[in-house]
Amino acid sequence: MERRNHSTVSEFLLLGLTESHELQIFFFLFFSIIYIAIVLGNLTIIFVVKLDPQLHSPMYFLLANLSFIDMSLASLAAPKMLVDLLSEHKSISYEGCMSQMFFGHLLGGSEMMLLVAMAIDRYVAICKPLLYKTIMSHSACIRLALLSWTTGFVHTMSQMIFTVTLPFCGPNVVDSFSCDLPRVIKLACTDTYVLELLVIADSGVLSLFCFIFLLISYSIILFNVQHRSSSGSSKALSTLSAHITVVVLFFGPCVFIYVWPFNSISIDKILSVFYTIFTPLLNPIIYTFRNKDMRNSIKKLRNKHVSSRSTF
Repeated sequence: MERRNHSTVSEFLLLGLTESHELQIFFFLFFSIIYIAIVLGNLTIIFVVKLDPQLHSPMYFLLANLSFIDMSLASLAAPKMLVDLLSEHKSISYEGCMSQMFFGHLLGGSEMMLLVAMAIDRYVAICKPLLYKTIMSHSACIRLALLSWTTGFVHTMSQMIFTVTLPFCGPNVVDSFSCDLPRVIKLACTDTYVLELLVIADSGVLSLFCFIFLLISYSIILFNVQHRSSSGSSKALSTLSAHITVVVLFFGPCVFIYVWPFNSISIDKILSVFYTIFTPLLNPIIYTFRNKDMRNSIKKLRNKHVSSRSTF
């Protein structure tokens, strides 16, 4: 009730991706297929890791957590975007907008730290193989997962605790398909310069430093792999290439958006689509089709399911 006394905005209008009716129909069909693939692909990874005892290792435990975050991140924006593509009135309530931003930064911050945890796992596995089972124990994996979620929570709370107190008393049009923090806070009826700096310092610097840390970590790992035997290094290089591809494609748009968040160029919207829609699809594509163990586990579970049905 106290918020409503300081704000007259009850909803935000979303301009969406395009005003062309033909393009809206095309985008609806295209992104519907993408979203279904995201859900099915990431659910496949989660269930395969859960059901196959051979995948009960730290790397696949962290991978299953990454799939859950990616699927949740896509589900935060995609369903609303799909509905709006077929709607004349594209709007989201104040509460819905704040919730979307809160969970968006919660999941985004958690994924950054989870990618860092996956890099630590690969470093220990390749550079300290004799100590791998001791260092990367089950309890250590649980702590790394909890640390990633804690980082995401602190990250989103440090921004949203100030955002929800802003007075929104006039402009309510967001030039995007979802509520994006840098765009929304510019609509407040007060000077948001300090908050904009906080967003840059929090989101931009966190993204940039995590990205640099990951690049340094994987550079050290690759240096160590080069000094291994060719037979042992080929599998490590295959796994590392998947990790590095995900890191680059995840952090590239993220760093661009939040290090330079207050510009008006149209590429921001394209990068937002890539970050929230296409990036969650990369996880199942890269890890499923490029990981031999994952492919073998999927085939084994499928054959087991087929044989069990044939017995009836």
